[in-house]
Amino acid sequence: MTDGQAPYLYFKGTVMAEKDMTEKTLESYNDVFADIVNGFLFKGEQVVKEDELEAESEHSVYKGDDKLHEQERDVAKYWKNGKIRIALFGFENQTAVDKNMPLRVFGYDGASYRNQLNHKKKELYPVITLVLYFGNKPWNKPKNLLGCLDVPEKLKPYVHDYQINLFEVCRLTEEQLSYFKSDFKIIADYFVKSRKNPDYKGSKETIKHVDEFFKLMNVLTKDKNFESEYNTNLETLAGGDENMNMHLTNMLNREKAAGILEGKSEGKIEGKIEGNAELIQKFIKNGNMTVEQIADILKLPVEKVRQLAEMDLTTA
Repeated sequence: MTDGQAPYLYFKGTVMAEKDMTEKTLESYNDVFADIVNGFLFKGEQVVKEDELEAESEHSVYKGDDKLHEQERDVAKYWKNGKIRIALFGFENQTAVDKNMPLRVFGYDGASYRNQLNHKKKELYPVITLVLYFGNKPWNKPKNLLGCLDVPEKLKPYVHDYQINLFEVCRLTEEQLSYFKSDFKIIADYFVKSRKNPDYKGSKETIKHVDEFFKLMNVLTKDKNFESEYNTNLETLAGGDENMNMHLTNMLNREKAAGILEGKSEGKIEGKIEGNAELIQKFIKNGNMTVEQIADILKLPVEKVRQLAEMDLTTA
């Protein structure tokens, strides 16, 4: 930090239309928030403590076309040291390459500075923005403002550039992964290793914030299986020894089961599937599928599947 001036850090990045799917995002927990900041900015050194963070508004307003427009961030927090507010952090997550990202970040940061002026802050905070990119495709678009603009050579000396700090999560090294300690590490680990190995089953580290973890994974991966896994195990997900490996295995088993039940696997089932009580019972037991899910796949009444699931095969 420089001479009592605190940086304002803003973290840019999720699919905005999906943001409202969760009342409390994973990154809004202080332990995760501090972990992300410390991991990316300070190589894991515990500079920002979770008990030094307090919530801040995620909204900012700008004026255009004589109308007020609202901009929204995923998470924003103040970082305070004792009674002195020394920094303001905010962040989002980016899932796709965006050629206009420098312009977007510039707009968010500009709104943050304007907000400080409007509230007549005695000490203004510098703004530092971090962009977390979760896509598999390498970021091949500009990371600076001038890269987005067609500026005549004679004007370039008078157009100030603006560089964004972008981190490609999928391309973090093992050393960089070791900087993180929270649930974010499990997410980053998944994106790094599944890019290299599509069959990667995920970390066995315990997930602390289970509800928000699955909702964020659903958004970042656009894989509805994460939502299905959460809903299937809703009654048992109580913050115990939940881990990514266990849940990815469950998801894979259900996918295989669904494929077999639909006759899409290599060992295609002959005859009427509704008569195969043994198979249905196996999928309920080993595939972690509910009667309702199987009924949906088979397009059968739930009661019919329930009868087959409860059939006594020892006397059949």
